[in-house]
Amino acid sequence: MPQYLRAFVPGGTFFFTVNLLDRRRKLLTENIDVLRGVFQTARRRRPFTVEAIVILPDHLHCIWTLPDGDADFSTRWHDIKSRFAAKIPKGERLSDRRLRKGERGIWQRRFWEHVIRDERDYENHLDYIHYNPVKHGHVTSVLDWPYSSFHRFVEQGIYDLDWGADNSVRSLEME
Repeated sequence: MPQYLRAFVPGGTFFFTVNLLDRRRKLLTENIDVLRGVFQTARRRRPFTVEAIVILPDHLHCIWTLPDGDADFSTRWHDIKSRFAAKIPKGERLSDRRLRKGERGIWQRRFWEHVIRDERDYENHLDYIHYNPVKHGHVTSVLDWPYSSFHRFVEQGIYDLDWGADNSVRSLEME
């Protein structure tokens, strides 16, 4: 399959990185309940499974699996980003272009996606997601970051409580 077609895998599993426009802001963790609510609404409107997720102050990483026959993650992200922006207080500076388009200056327009190719690729991305708060210096232990599916994976016996990424995960760059 040509590289440019891989992102259109119906029913596929995908890794995403989504960033705030102003990376100095902490909107995602400061408005975590709003973000959780818009994810729930988006999942009701157009179902998908959140396999893993980590929310950091200025960006998030997650792995989704879409329903069979469905490859439209872009509409889902548009829904999540626009509903989140509509529900939080205004206060960001807007460029002339965003003003003309009636857009909030919350999110970077684009996001990064990657089709999960196999079990090893899935495991690498899970580890990357869960180690990310340590990588960015928010905590010294993965267990200490509250906005992560790591805790669910511990409950399921997939990770140990004291898990810490090995050197191969620490050196990964997926953003």
